[in-house]
Amino acid sequence: MYACTKFVTVPALVWRSPRVLCQPLSASLLSIPNAQMEQVHPSARRTIMTSVARRDIDTAAKFIGAGAATVGVAGSGAGIGTVFGSLIIGYARNPSLKQQLFSYAILGFALSEAMGLFCLMVAFLILFAM
Repeated sequence: MYACTKFVTVPALVWRSPRVLCQPLSASLLSIPNAQMEQVHPSARRTIMTSVARRDIDTAAKFIGAGAATVGVAGSGAGIGTVFGSLIIGYARNPSLKQQLFSYAILGFALSEAMGLFCLMVAFLILFAM
């Protein structure tokens, strides 16, 4: 516990906090010179700017993530096809269970469609909420 408080109370960590939070603790401690450290006024610190290349990478990652999340919609379509194909096969084997088989098919359709909508919702969240 004592070692942790020594790291937290180092003045350079307090004054250089925006830069220090972006790098590992060992790198920030090793980069502190042992000589007298300059003290920068808090209003003189620069804000973190994002470069154009970094924004392009973030945008590309959003599109890739949204595309990967949208793949689940195809699975939903395949699931719906399987549900109604099984309904037809079940009805052909035993026509007297038509009503019960249809209610199970509607339940399977609803669950499969809900999973597709969840995938679509995640894709929109990735694109527009982040």
